[in-house]
Amino acid sequence: MKAVIATRNPDKLKEIIGILSEVLSDTPIELVGEDELGPWDPPEEAGSTVEENALIKATRVSQQFGIPAIADDTALEVDALGGEPGVYSARYAGVGCTYKDNRTKVLEELKRRGKSCDRRARFRTVAVAVGFPGGTVISEGVVEGWISECERGSGGFGYDPIFVPEGFDKTFAEMSQDEKNNISHRGKAFRRLATELRLRLDIRDF
Repeated sequence: MKAVIATRNPDKLKEIIGILSEVLSDTPIELVGEDELGPWDPPEEAGSTVEENALIKATRVSQQFGIPAIADDTALEVDALGGEPGVYSARYAGVGCTYKDNRTKVLEELKRRGKSCDRRARFRTVAVAVGFPGGTVISEGVVEGWISECERGSGGFGYDPIFVPEGFDKTFAEMSQDEKNNISHRGKAFRRLATELRLRLDIRDF
């Protein structure tokens, strides 16, 4: 059965498929991107939480194409910024902003608060699957860490060059893809999601 990954972000699509394939590669589930299925109208991510936004995306895409859909939404929560960017992480610097714009705004906001400000932060991802037998699956992954004082590394995407996960001295952008996926918020969320879907394969006829 085909299942579409509900994202128009090619970086995120590649990462999600890589993580899910670790668990689902030998199952009947075939993961495809939206572009492989044709044009569609993306929904407005108007939810007040990352869970709501993930559900909005997955539900809309599943209805659009008539097949199961998998989606996520991710928030970077910085303690010194009162939990911001939070649900607005993808557009923290404004509509149409770039990854670089968002990172720059976070660093500037922390700089304004002084060197002694609390740079602790976390990535929170909620992954959802809709349209599969057995109903909706929701899973969460969280990784604690802190915000570096400057950008470091050339890998990853989004806020990766400024996020240092707890227990490490390098940013996500300084890690290999496998190293990042093993500990990341998205890795945790999607491995849990894939494990639940695989369990359903063992007890249901897909």
